[in-house]
Amino acid sequence: MLSTLRRGIVRTSAANASTSSLNHVSLRTFAKQNQKIVCTLYPGGEAGRRNPNILGCAENELGLRQYLESQGHTLVVTTDKENDVDKDGNVVRVCDFEKELQDANVVISQPFYPGYVTPERIAKSPNLKLAITAGVGSDHVSLKDAWDAGITVAEVTGSNVVSVAEHVVMQILSLVRNYIPAYKQVVEGEWDIAAIADRAWDLEGKQVGTVAAGRIGYRVLQRLKPFDVGLHYTDIQRLSTEQEDSLGVKWHESVEEMVPHLDVITINCPLHGGTEYLFDRKMLEKCKPGAFIVNTARGKIVDENALADAVDSGHIGGYAGDVWFPQPAPRTHPWRLMPRHAMTPHVSGTTLDAQARYAAGVKSILDAYLNEKPIQPKEYIIIDPENDYSSPAYPDLRGMTDRRKTN
Repeated sequence: MLSTLRRGIVRTSAANASTSSLNHVSLRTFAKQNQKIVCTLYPGGEAGRRNPNILGCAENELGLRQYLESQGHTLVVTTDKENDVDKDGNVVRVCDFEKELQDANVVISQPFYPGYVTPERIAKSPNLKLAITAGVGSDHVSLKDAWDAGITVAEVTGSNVVSVAEHVVMQILSLVRNYIPAYKQVVEGEWDIAAIADRAWDLEGKQVGTVAAGRIGYRVLQRLKPFDVGLHYTDIQRLSTEQEDSLGVKWHESVEEMVPHLDVITINCPLHGGTEYLFDRKMLEKCKPGAFIVNTARGKIVDENALADAVDSGHIGGYAGDVWFPQPAPRTHPWRLMPRHAMTPHVSGTTLDAQARYAAGVKSILDAYLNEKPIQPKEYIIIDPENDYSSPAYPDLRGMTDRRKTN
């Protein structure tokens, strides 16, 4: 007879009411019980088994198992996150992630090895109330459908900012100084100085701009200033006059207006409906001939085939980054095969230092949810439908397209 009407409200049973002077509804705060948390993490292999500080791998489970099971909750961790399909696109095997998600209360995934929380999976998961990103970037969740279903989406904002900013600077230097081919020469026993010098420049004096100057983009600008480059940025929210003056950075009203001036472009904006395939063929054509692009934001911000064609033609001098679509990237992904790239797997935001930060953040978000407390800091929240809140970092919640753009 005891029934929970809504969060924090419990109606007493008729039997208990007979011992009281009147029936009543009592308000109280209570911890959630018997919650199922489904988590998809990348395989750790030998390194994960050997090193407990690789918290983001499936073997080490973000350090959550003892914490959750001691409170009576269930933690399911899987690396099996993709359905098998036949040549016609029909599902022939449903992955463990999708099966376990259907009666889950909480889902945890990562930018590096995302479990895609699609509209179809949301529709099949009526108990789902919270989606947590162990890291930064929640585009693997269909935010509009999550909003409509009343699912809160949260991530560990700020956990990766130093790690990614350092990775960006490293990859800019790798491209401009033609480092990757030089390294390959050493490994392969060669010694051809002219072949490397043919495409190697100093970074000093070049024009470098960031698409977005938020937590990561701003730190990239800070780290590039000592190189005596011309700094540029575009963002929907302009930096303060003091920040612009201290960096000596020039603001541009749009990406289209900024890119023709740049020798190096670094992409540091979130992926949402407004930035998907932002760098399509038309945008790439606007870039300065020979420009370098570094993208550590999201792979789907760049049209992979258009980019590969632009690098092949020489219009884009080189491309680097660590984000792909889908992830893991197939062996035939055009960015693996094109010349003059310095790509890595999605590792920029998962140093051991960053993993400690995002594992702690996930636990903090879970603790707030399980104990009926507000998630703090508020910057962790991407969408909170119950309180009609969405992060300004995601101004466009519409779903990303499933098909390739044709332009």
